[in-house]
Amino acid sequence: MVVKTLFVRDVFSLAGGSRVELLGWVRNKRLHGKLVFLDVRDSTGVIQVAVKVGVASGSAYENAVRVGREAAVRVVGEAVKDPRAPGGVEIACRELEVIGDALEEFPIKPGVGARFLHDHRHLHLRSPKVSAVMRVRAKLLDAARRWFEEHGFVEIHCPTFITAAVEGGATLFKVDYFGREAYLTQSVQFYQEAAIYGLEKVYSIQPSFRAEKSKTRRHLTEFWHVEAELAHAGLEDLMKVVEGLVSFSVREAVERSAEEFRTIGRTFNLSSVEPPFERIKYAEALELLESRGVSLEWGSDLGADEERILTQQFEKPFFVTHYPREAKAFYHMPDPHDGRVTLSADLLAPQGYGEIVGGGQRIHDYNQLLERIREEGLNPEEYKWYLDLRKYGSVPHSGFGLGVERLLQWVLGLRSVRSACLFPRTRARLYP
Repeated sequence: MVVKTLFVRDVFSLAGGSRVELLGWVRNKRLHGKLVFLDVRDSTGVIQVAVKVGVASGSAYENAVRVGREAAVRVVGEAVKDPRAPGGVEIACRELEVIGDALEEFPIKPGVGARFLHDHRHLHLRSPKVSAVMRVRAKLLDAARRWFEEHGFVEIHCPTFITAAVEGGATLFKVDYFGREAYLTQSVQFYQEAAIYGLEKVYSIQPSFRAEKSKTRRHLTEFWHVEAELAHAGLEDLMKVVEGLVSFSVREAVERSAEEFRTIGRTFNLSSVEPPFERIKYAEALELLESRGVSLEWGSDLGADEERILTQQFEKPFFVTHYPREAKAFYHMPDPHDGRVTLSADLLAPQGYGEIVGGGQRIHDYNQLLERIREEGLNPEEYKWYLDLRKYGSVPHSGFGLGVERLLQWVLGLRSVRSACLFPRTRARLYP
């Protein structure tokens, strides 16, 4: 009899008594005399396998008794409906082959701490919860790409090695580039700005690097960045794009990930991403903080503590706009009605999660940009090609960057952004 190899999720939908073959890994084992229960998982879920003397072959029972956690196995048997089994279905095993044995006791056990799990991240990735997070992440990015494509954006791929800072020199990673000093990119913004003169609306999804010494749950030294740039666009145009992208991507990921959300133990209220998102100016944010007993000097950027206090007052993401010039990078467009502030906007997630998107309108006038570069004490020669973009048919344009791990942290209610990526990189962690 030919038996088709199935995934765990497919076995649960079969009628009782169907013959099945399953390839997976042993997640857990329980011995009850002449009956051994194995929890076998694959990429789609976990199912109970009952290996019983008299039903299973002699070698199958012997293999079940000796097999270790996370050994790779091949199971042949019948799918049986049983209300006592998790999910109401189990496999009555006939044959059990050990494909790849567990050579040592698997080190990931209940109760181990977060640091131990990160030290053994290469093994912890086998957890169904970790797999669920990665699946939601993939669906979130798939939805983002579809939104961009449906709205006329073109995906481009930009350099990782750069020669000048985008977000400030203090957070640059230096690299020896054949005897020259280069850096890992903090953002692909400048290259996107070059691309809009041929493509008008562009986006990129790739890693960025920040040598920040922060140890918070919201910072990584390597993170994935969804960035976009739009020609002929001002601040309000930009915020509408961000609203549409975030709302669509989150809704799609949540609606397509019901099983993953159950595995993670998270519920998400989709009304919280229904646009429009509220807008408050930086000055209003200071007043709101003051009313909560927190004083922040004008010109200071909002830190993690201030963001947490602000976001606890909102049920949906909201924009903080018009940051002071001194709080933003040199390329942000000053507000023509108030030169103290810029045409900038950050999107903050509610319930204490903080900034997930940062962006604004760029300076498109050559002389104004050159002046701002000099004001910041930067060398115009290092930005020569970037200044060139303002010499030939420059137009008003805007752009933003969205932190994938931060967005996922909020959507899934994760304690740290480190749980939102495969192998987190922080100031203290470069292994595994």
